[in-house]
Parts: sequence; structure tokens; C-alpha cells
Amino acid sequence: MQDILFYIFAVLALLCGALVILSRSPVNSAMFLVLTMICIAGLFILLQAFFLAAVQLIFYAGAVIVLFLFVIMLLDLKEEQRRKIKTLGALAGIISVLAIAGTFWRSLAQTRLPAATLTPTVNDTASLGRLLFTGYTLPFEILSVLLLVAMVGVILLSKKDLK
Repeated sequence: MQDILFYIFAVLALLCGALVILSRSPVNSAMFLVLTMICIAGLFILLQAFFLAAVQLIFYAGAVIVLFLFVIMLLDLKEEQRRKIKTLGALAGIISVLAIAGTFWRSLAQTRLPAATLTPTVNDTASLGRLLFTGYTLPFEILSVLLLVAMVGVILLSKKDLK
């Protein structure tokens, strides 16, 4: 049953993540982002990381998305004022994503990974913080940059064209 739930949550997270990007309305994109966060919290629950699931739901799906929606609603975009997708920008984005993915796969193929080991279980927030800022500093910083990019994306999506 756990495997089936994993695949359900993973497929839903990927589908909702794709709909965040493909949706034409910023409000719909934010709502799909909420669904993505809920699916990720479900994956955390399957990993028995209940604290991370609660933080995911309360902080990201709650506070951050409410902030995004507040900015979007505050700017009060009308349908004709929304930015259109420019083909040159979309092409440059696709090329850069493919270049990053190619570099990632090439470096992953060249590295020798050690045998899989289980990560130590973390029972309290103090040991979680130590583990996060010592052993997982790079993924934590990558996540912070991703959140910054998401905030900039919301601002750019909701920005009015000045002509």
C-alpha cells in the first residue's frame, strides 16, 4: 500500500508542478502550487517525517502561498494586461533547462556513488537543525534559492506591462 501511495503522490506532485508552469492564470498557478505542496507533504508522511510534513503544510502551503496570492490579488490583473509568453524567452528557457539537465546527467554518470545507507533518524528539532546545517547544507541552500526564484516568478507573472 505504501508503494501505491508513493506513486500516487509522486505523479500528482509532478502533474500539479507542471500545471503551475502551464497555467495562464497566476491565481490558478498558485492553487496548483498548493496542491503540489500537499502532495510533497504526503511523501514526507510516507517517509515518516511528520515534522517536515507539518512544516510543509503550515509554512509553505499556508503562509507562503497566501503571501503569493496576496501579491497577485493586490495587483488586480485583468486578462488583457497579463504578460504573453514570448517565443524567444521560452526558447532560451528550454535551452538553458536542457543544458543544466545534460550537465547534471553527465556529472551523475561520471561519479561513483557509495552504497546506499540509511540516514539517521531524527527525533527532535535540535538534531534536525544540526543535521540540516551540517550534512545537508547544499540541498538546504538550493531549496532557499528555489524559493527565491519562485517569489521572483510570482512578482514577474503579476507585473503589469508598462508601455
